[in-house]
Amino acid sequence: MRALITGAGGFVGRYLALELLERGAAVIATGDHDAPAWCAEHALTWSTLDVRDGQALERVLTQAAPDAVFHLAAQSFVPESLEHPRETFDANVLGTLALFQALRKLRERGLDPVVLVTSSAEVYGAIPEYDGPLEETRPTNPRNPYAASKVAQEAIAQAAFHSWGVRSVIARAFNHTGPGQSRRFVVPSFAYRIAQIVAGGDPTLWVGNIESQRDFTDVRDVVRAYALLAEHGAAGQTYNVCSGYAYPVKDLLRDLILLSHAALYVKEDAQRLRPGDSPVLVGSNAKLRAATGWKPELRIERTLEDVYDFERAALVSA
Repeated sequence: MRALITGAGGFVGRYLALELLERGAAVIATGDHDAPAWCAEHALTWSTLDVRDGQALERVLTQAAPDAVFHLAAQSFVPESLEHPRETFDANVLGTLALFQALRKLRERGLDPVVLVTSSAEVYGAIPEYDGPLEETRPTNPRNPYAASKVAQEAIAQAAFHSWGVRSVIARAFNHTGPGQSRRFVVPSFAYRIAQIVAGGDPTLWVGNIESQRDFTDVRDVVRAYALLAEHGAAGQTYNVCSGYAYPVKDLLRDLILLSHAALYVKEDAQRLRPGDSPVLVGSNAKLRAATGWKPELRIERTLEDVYDFERAALVSA
């Protein structure tokens, strides 16, 4: 398989590229910046690409002639979307539209790649009362600009399938984490601060709402699901990518503290609270399992240990 990844320089992109290489794929990684160092380490082909540039997309796609396109390029941080909604829509929606317009032209020339569009469980919106794992048939109800951009992204993918025949598959990912994720996200944020405290830093750990429960999956399991969906997912369909289990955020914090043997104080910071936050957000992965045979393999304890080790090493080398 020849696979092209947009947004390959991001957190998930690196893991996906390595997963596809292990599966024997020829990988063309793209991003709107110069090639990251790990590309050279793995002899990976890199093309600098802004997905909003239709002509550049046509050129790169024609040269790559991929069997599968993994569309990861996005602004993916909810608070950032609240501060910069227009830029979020520009990246997530206009970039997706430009991609599918280029793919339409590619299809007219006889190339017909499957396109995996990575969406988010944020599209489900706030769930005030838990009534079971969320299935793909649940209506979307976006509550922030990022979620709204993902709903629009999904709509473009569906329209491209029904109008132009572009074989789009939507992966609706729930929370995922792993070594190397931005510290803007909860697990690496906790891990880095705890590592700082162990190293003698301020023993106060400021947190947001740690009573919420979230469906976490290791990023290495997530990219395995993406690869399987590109092979076995049905065009025009949407699949939740999730563990199917709700982890209380306070339990993840507790486990990181136990891993580190840190002595600290946990205090709530009102500025870290997110308006309209769901108390419980957990998905059903039954459709994904049925289509691909996928199931999560890495336990959350392993994920937390790996993230903490990564952040501790980053602190030492800084």
